Amino acid sequence: MLDALNHFPRQCRQASQIAAGLRNLPECKDVKRIVFVGVGGSAIGADLVRSYLYFKSSLPIQVIREYELPAYIDSQTLVFVCSYSGNTEETLSAYAQARDKGAVLIAISSGGQLRERAAQDKITFVEIPRGLPPRYAIGYLSIIPLSILATLGLTEEVLPNINQAIKVLEELQQTKINPRIGSADNVSKCIAQELYNKLPVVYSSSANFSVVVRRFRSQLNENSKVLASSAYFPEIGHNEITGWDNPKSLLKKAAIVIFRDNLVNPRISKRIELTKEIIAKETGQRILEVWSRGEDLLSRIFSLIYIGDFISYYLAILYGIDPASTDRITVLKERLKRG
Repeated sequence: MLDALNHFPRQCRQASQIAAGLRNLPECKDVKRIVFVGVGGSAIGADLVRSYLYFKSSLPIQVIREYELPAYIDSQTLVFVCSYSGNTEETLSAYAQARDKGAVLIAISSGGQLRERAAQDKITFVEIPRGLPPRYAIGYLSIIPLSILATLGLTEEVLPNINQAIKVLEELQQTKINPRIGSADNVSKCIAQELYNKLPVVYSSSANFSVVVRRFRSQLNENSKVLASSAYFPEIGHNEITGWDNPKSLLKKAAIVIFRDNLVNPRISKRIELTKEIIAKETGQRILEVWSRGEDLLSRIFSLIYIGDFISYYLAILYGIDPASTDRITVLKERLKRG
C-alpha cells in the first residue's frame, strides 16, 4: 500500500502516456451527454473528472453506481465503463444495457470479462496495468478519460494541467507527506493523529471539491477501517449545521476536517468561516483544516486527494491494522456469487 502511495505521481504520468497513445477512438460528434458507470474504487476517477469539469463542460456529466441505467441513455450518450478488475457485476450489467441502448462506449479496465465483452462487441477498450487495489488506480481512471474527452473535442485541452498536477504531487510526496518526514512537518501524520479514536466528520466546498470528501471518506473506510461522515458547503448551512446537538456522547468523539481551497467562491469561504465559529462556540470542537496546493484546479483537487490518502494510511498504522485488506468486501462478493 505504501508503494502504491509513493508511486502515485508516476502512475499519473503513465496514465497520461497511455492516453496519448490511444487510437481508433469512437466518433462522438453527436454526443449530448457523458456518463460514467462503475462502483467503489473504480468509480472515484469518474467523480474526479466530473468535479474538475463541473463548471467547464458544456455537456452534462453523470456518474452512475447502479446495476441499471436511467432511461435517458441513448445513441447520443458517451458512456465510460470503468471496472478495474473487469469483473464488477454492477458494471457489467450496466455495460450490457448501455450497449443495447446504442450508446457510444469506451471501456477501461485491467482485463477480466469487460475486456472480453469489449472485444466481442468491437468497442474501444483501454487496458491499464493490473496489480493494484482498485481504489489506488484513481490516476489511470481519471487522467485517461479526461484526456480522451479532450482528444475528442468534448472538453478543453488538459495536458498542461495534468503535467502541472503531477509536479505538485511529486513535490508533496518528496517534501510534505512521505513517511520519512516527521509528524511536526507532515500534514498527513498530524491530521491522522488528531483523528485517532475519533469519528471523522469531513467537509469541503461542493462541485469542484466534492470528489475530495467522497474519496477521503471511502479511504477512511477501506484503509483505516473507520466510519466517517461527509458533507459539502454551501448545503451544510441549510441543514447539517443544526445537527451538532445530539447525540452529545457521540459528538464528543467527533473530529471535524475541512478541505479548503483559496480560490473557491468568496461566499462559500465566508460560509465556512461562519460555520467554524458557530460549531466551535456551541460544541467546543476543534476544527482541522487541510489546504490545497498548486495553481490550477486539477492540481488543487489532486493535492487534497493525495494528502487525504496518506492520512488514511497513517491512521491505519495508528490503529495497528493492514490498510490493504478489505475482508468484508471480499466476503460480501463471495456470498453474492453463491446466489
